[in-house]
Amino acid sequence: MNPGAQAKPHPSTNSTKKNTHILVGVTGSVAALKLPLLVSELLKIPGLDVLVVTTDNAKHFYNPEEIPVTLYADADEWEMWKGRTDPVLHIDLRRWADLMLVAPLDANTLAKIAHGLCDNLLTCVIRAWDLRKPLLFCPAMNTAMWEHPVTAQQVEKLKSFGYTEIPCIVKKLVCGDEGRGAMAEVPTIVEKVKTVLSEQGLSKES
Repeated sequence: MNPGAQAKPHPSTNSTKKNTHILVGVTGSVAALKLPLLVSELLKIPGLDVLVVTTDNAKHFYNPEEIPVTLYADADEWEMWKGRTDPVLHIDLRRWADLMLVAPLDANTLAKIAHGLCDNLLTCVIRAWDLRKPLLFCPAMNTAMWEHPVTAQQVEKLKSFGYTEIPCIVKKLVCGDEGRGAMAEVPTIVEKVKTVLSEQGLSKES
């Protein structure tokens, strides 16, 4: 169900209650190139429904036609809400989700979340997040940005909220620099999701 001419389904009716719901957030890091692969691998987990919420900047790095699930962006919030009785998308997405995975989490959105800012659909979902539910985040940024002292402070702030970091790795980055800052590999992310689902009693695997 790619974004297109037809209205997108509302998250409360998008899938059956018997399945576990994962909301994937994607931000404007080059690592967003891996979104199609990440979603396809998550969908291999039995009993899982997936939705994606994207920042506008992240759209630069992937083709929406390659995302096999519904993808929500900032404009969708306002298209769904016209009056006081209409659904509020960021609230309904947080209600729908059993687990949230932000991959990649770029430096800009990391800073926003750490300081409580909520100026787009994704950060509004996170600001409204039910802290009893798991939220996993995968930092991804240039090595120089990763090594800036404020980054460690902001990562620790997110962890103090109860969020789980899936640490970035060392590799040659798309910009040509080599060092720490690359998003964790997709298999690592998926295995961590499986582990958390199992720990939370949400796993449907036999």
